[in-house]
Amino acid sequence: MLQRSILLFFIYYSALCISGIVRAAAIDISGFKDSASHWRHINEPERVMQPVPDQPSYKPEQVREICANILLFQRSNGGWPKDYDMCAILNDNQIQALRDSHKRNDTTFDNHATHTQVAYLANAYRQLKEESWRDACLRGLAFIFDAQYPNGGFPQRHPNHKGIAGLITFNDGVMVGIMNLLGDIAHKRNGFEWIDDTTAKKARAASDRGLACILAMQYKDKQGVLQGWGQQHDPKTLLPAQARTFEFACLSPQDTCKILTYLMGIERPGDAVTRAIQSAVAWLDTTKLTGIRVENFKAGYIEFNRHKTGSDRRVVEDPSALPLWARMVELETNRPIFASRDGVRKYSLDEIDRERRTGYGWYGSWPLAILEKQYPVWLKKNNLSE
Repeated sequence: MLQRSILLFFIYYSALCISGIVRAAAIDISGFKDSASHWRHINEPERVMQPVPDQPSYKPEQVREICANILLFQRSNGGWPKDYDMCAILNDNQIQALRDSHKRNDTTFDNHATHTQVAYLANAYRQLKEESWRDACLRGLAFIFDAQYPNGGFPQRHPNHKGIAGLITFNDGVMVGIMNLLGDIAHKRNGFEWIDDTTAKKARAASDRGLACILAMQYKDKQGVLQGWGQQHDPKTLLPAQARTFEFACLSPQDTCKILTYLMGIERPGDAVTRAIQSAVAWLDTTKLTGIRVENFKAGYIEFNRHKTGSDRRVVEDPSALPLWARMVELETNRPIFASRDGVRKYSLDEIDRERRTGYGWYGSWPLAILEKQYPVWLKKNNLSE
C-alpha cells in the first residue's frame, strides 16, 4: 500500500511539473546582469534586436520563462551572444529577430556570456527535469570544450577568433567564469549533481589545462619577480596584449583579484599555485594608491555614441580615503595608465576625454577584500605565513 502511494505521488508530481504548475525555486540571475545592462543602457546598433523603452523583466522565480528565453537566445553552434537580457519579456518582433538570427556566429564569452547560461540551465534542470533544458545545457558545454585552446586558455569569442576576439581573456568574466563552471561540473556541484561521469572527467581535464595556462600567464618582470595578470593575453606568447585602443598591454589589479579568488578556492594547492597567490598579493600591495579618491560631479548633459551622461569624474586628494587601484597598470613601471579612444597613452585621468572618463571604470577598490579578508583566511587554512 505504501509503495503504491509513493508511486501515485511521483506520477502526480511529474504531471504537475509537465503542466507547469510546480515552479522551481528562484535561481541566481546575477550572472546575466552585465550583458543585460549593456543591452538596456549602451547603444550598440549591431545587435539583432534592441530594447524598447521600459522593457519589462521576468522575476527570478519565473524560471520556466527565463529558460525559454535562454533557449531562444542560444545559437545553433551551442553558444550565446553577449549584451542581451535573458530576463526580458520579449515582444513578437524581438522573438522573430532572434529566430531569424539563430545561425549567427556571434557567440562569445564576453560580458559573462555562455558560461552563465549553461550554469542556469543546469540548475533549472536539476529542479524540474525538463529535457530541453538539459540538452541545451550540454550543447553549451560542448561549445565551451570546443573553444578551449590546446594550451588551456579560452578566447573572448568563439568560433570567430579574429583580432582581440582570439586573445585569452580575463576581462569581463571570461576565463575565470569558465574555470569556475568547469570546477562545478568536475565536482558535480552547484547544479551539476546530475552530470554523467564522462562529462565530469572531461571538465576536470579542461580545468587542469586551464589552471596550467593561468599559472603560465602570470607576468614576470625583468628582475624575474612574479606579479599579476593582464586583462588579455596573447594565445601564443602568453604575455599581456593590447585589446581595444584604450586597453593597453598591461597588468590589471581588477582581473588579478578575480584570478586570486579562483586560485584561493583550490583545495590543497600545490607549490605553483601557492607561489602564484603569494606573489600576486605582494604585487597588489605595492600598486595601491593612497590619499586620493575619485569624485563624480555634475556636468552638462551629453550623449556619446555608446552612453549618455550628466556627470564627469575627477581624482581629488583625500588623506582619509581608502586605498584605490588603477584598472590598468603599466608593465615594468607599475604606473596607472589611461587612454581615450585615440589610443594615446596618458598617466592621469584628467588627460583623457570625458567620453572615456565616464564610460569606463578606471579605478576601484577590488583588492581590499583580498588583502584584508580572503588572503589571511587562505593563509590560515593552509597553515602558511605571510
